[in-house]
Amino acid sequence: MIVDCSTRVFNAPEQLGREMAESLRRMTALRGTRLESTAAAHERATEPVAAALVHGFRSKLLDAAIPNEFVAEVVRSNPGRLAGIAGIDPMAPDAATQLDRAVELGLVGVSVSPSAQGFHPTHSDAMRLYARVDQLGLPIFFGRPGPLVASGTLEFDRPAGLDEVARANPGMRIVIGELGWPWIDECLAMLLKHPNVFAEISGVAGRPWQLYNTLLSAQSMGVMEKLFFGSGFPYELPAKAIENLYSVNAFAHGTQLPSIPRTALRAIAERDPFAVLGIDSPAARAVRQRPASAEGDLSRDLR
Repeated sequence: MIVDCSTRVFNAPEQLGREMAESLRRMTALRGTRLESTAAAHERATEPVAAALVHGFRSKLLDAAIPNEFVAEVVRSNPGRLAGIAGIDPMAPDAATQLDRAVELGLVGVSVSPSAQGFHPTHSDAMRLYARVDQLGLPIFFGRPGPLVASGTLEFDRPAGLDEVARANPGMRIVIGELGWPWIDECLAMLLKHPNVFAEISGVAGRPWQLYNTLLSAQSMGVMEKLFFGSGFPYELPAKAIENLYSVNAFAHGTQLPSIPRTALRAIAERDPFAVLGIDSPAARAVRQRPASAEGDLSRDLR
């Protein structure tokens, strides 16, 4: 049973803002690939996993919107496998209204992006939003909706910037996207320091050598149990991210390099973010009821 806790669906890159759309075009041109991000593409790509979290996005800074109504519509197409995470811009004057509407739509968490939304994570408006998120018992995800853009403030994404957020809201479950890249060590320190801070491996899961070294560090620090699987779809396919995770010890074969226990890799792949983050939804209930023998994901073939 694998739950992908980092996926996005959009009909056109322009939903991420003109600047990010242009970055995506350059990225796909360099890779010689085609970006498929629609709901139909998401359905095909997520066949190897038992369930997936679908994140929305909104940014005044980038003039971007993957509306929460759209996310809810995608989830309604397959509620037994999908759960929605509301994209909310803490800098928008209607942020509180956005949050209330997201709850009405049945979305089960909140996603923000300090760099792409142009706010320091301890900005007073953001802190007010966190307090309400905490009050509602929702988890909050910090991450990027796509590639870096020149107008974003990269410094705002530093995991250490969430230290005050976690101290002010010790009961709120925080998930740091992409293992905090490019500040992976800061992310691991946050996992070690705060009981309710977690991370997901998207982004880094597409760079096997970096993933290998990061997991060795996480293992040595005793924070492997704080990691969730995430593919980062549409920028990486879940099947490829799963394969990269399970084959990460290939770097150690025939060398004196240390390896990561297979059980630890399997634990990351099969960790249930619904249970750990306190998410209740039809997809969460379906995952709980799914017998281990009924797994339809790639983990059986890659063990």
